[in-house]
Amino acid sequence: MTSFPSGAMPVYGAAATSAAGPSTSLTRLEPFPPTTPHYASTPTSVSHTASGPVYGSYTSPSPPSWPIQGKYSPVGSTDELVHSPDYRRNSIASTSPPSGSSRSVGKGRPQRKPSNRDEFDGPQVQFLARPPSDYIAMQEREMPHLPTNLLVSEQDQVLAAVNDRLSQCAFDFVAKYQFPIPLTQDMRPVERPQDREWTEWVYLLKRLATKRRIPARVIYNGQIKQFATILENSLEMRHAAKHQSRPLKDDRNVLQLISAGIQVAKILKDAAAMDYLDRLYVSTEQQIQDRAAASAARFR
Repeated sequence: MTSFPSGAMPVYGAAATSAAGPSTSLTRLEPFPPTTPHYASTPTSVSHTASGPVYGSYTSPSPPSWPIQGKYSPVGSTDELVHSPDYRRNSIASTSPPSGSSRSVGKGRPQRKPSNRDEFDGPQVQFLARPPSDYIAMQEREMPHLPTNLLVSEQDQVLAAVNDRLSQCAFDFVAKYQFPIPLTQDMRPVERPQDREWTEWVYLLKRLATKRRIPARVIYNGQIKQFATILENSLEMRHAAKHQSRPLKDDRNVLQLISAGIQVAKILKDAAAMDYLDRLYVSTEQQIQDRAAASAARFR
């Protein structure tokens, strides 16, 4: 391959003309320095239509059939092409990435705002057959009265005892196995069970179980999967013990809350707490039965 000096470029003309007339053979022009180029001027008003020359691939050394139009410089035509305003605008538009302000340009449709639709609004839903009106009326009649034999003060005393014993149970469990307690700026260090409410103890134990800090061997029968469910069943204990404006609970609900505390003590393998809550359940149930019997005897 022939090398050329830096800045010089050979120019190939379609044909060379002389005094004798045009020649149809391809001639190679000598390279010329870029400082004094001699370009053939091209009219700016030339319109490239179908009647112009068509340049195909070179297949044979036979002479070309197009008319000779004088010297032609590809460098000059490239220069004009680059400096053409239409070329610069089209090339920038086709190669530059889209800017942030014009991201939506070219999209088929504008983005729709997210709605509150979910899987219950889709076409693949089912509606059950509505029950008969008499069946609905039977369900919506006045609720049956459940026996409530304990006074408000007696209920508060029982539920507060369960809440305090569960807090002691959680305190002993965390201290026994040295589980970490996260501290924030608005929380004081734990020195006694009453420094945290029962809801806070439940949250701490659930987080320890979720983060796999509590091994299954320290849980009763390794029931780590039921651990969070048993803790959540006792969350009503704190609400019932602390909120004095709550409605009066029936006897079965009071016994149910004590039973939920027994299950917490059981899964934490605290035999002392479990024995205390079980005796509280028995004594409360006996008190309810005695009160119900006295009330029935009075109305005879």
